[in-house]
Amino acid sequence: MSSHQPEFLEHSRIWENLRYIYPVVSRRAGGVSLGINLNIDKVCNFGCIYCEVNRADIPLYRNVNSAALESELIAILTLVKSGRFFNDPRFSRLLKENIPPQVRDIAFSGDGEPTTFRNFPAIVQTVIATRAALDLQDIPITLITNASMFHRSSVLQALKDITAAGGEIWAKLDAGAAAYFQQINRAAIPFSRILQNIVLAGKIMPLVLQSCFMQVAGIGPNSQEIAEYIQRIREFVCAGAQISRIQIYTVARPPADRTVTALNTPELEAICAQISAALPNILVQRYDGFWSGYTYE
Repeated sequence: MSSHQPEFLEHSRIWENLRYIYPVVSRRAGGVSLGINLNIDKVCNFGCIYCEVNRADIPLYRNVNSAALESELIAILTLVKSGRFFNDPRFSRLLKENIPPQVRDIAFSGDGEPTTFRNFPAIVQTVIATRAALDLQDIPITLITNASMFHRSSVLQALKDITAAGGEIWAKLDAGAAAYFQQINRAAIPFSRILQNIVLAGKIMPLVLQSCFMQVAGIGPNSQEIAEYIQRIREFVCAGAQISRIQIYTVARPPADRTVTALNTPELEAICAQISAALPNILVQRYDGFWSGYTYE
């Protein structure tokens, strides 16, 4: 698929006047994903340089209305169940691109870190209950997270609930060393906290690691950084964390920081090959285009 396909460039959080639910065609989900945006105020505790969200923009809304979110979820899942959801012309090209016209997951994602939302555990229960009420348990729930809040007992319980309901936790790990973590993720939270949280949750449930690599001012991660990254994962496994697979991807949409650009396919492939060779017991998946998915075994 060519890199200018609008379905992949368009990750707007506003769809059909919905405030919290937004369908997108997701590379990593393998099709249409129903995103849930709990950070409509555009506040995030990470400042990732590759993020497409322009946090200088004034947000349309600042507070999440849980009842309204539930109503939106019911409305869109009802359309999915009826089969009318894919009548939308924005999805008309899916079959031409061999993308299955089905919802692949319900994903907590959006304009910030979803687990920082104060009612996150309650919203998780709402999503699980709504999905069950409409008999759509075959649509998995995904949490896309930077792992910064796993040490909170309420958040950890929500992770358990998602996993028990057949869902997955996708935990961010974009760096192997603290200095590179600060360069890429620009977080006030110490890198050591992220590493500890991944171990904490991984001892209880399988985690998917999601790692974005890129060029910054024309320079990608060097071999030492990738070696540090591999070492962190080895330490996770030695500590008893369950890592079910690793998603390696690069920038797909224009970042707010224009010094950040995507790695090309050979660069990303070399990183994946290095990781896969060092960690042969963990599935490594590469996403280097708008519809490219490769598995290293």
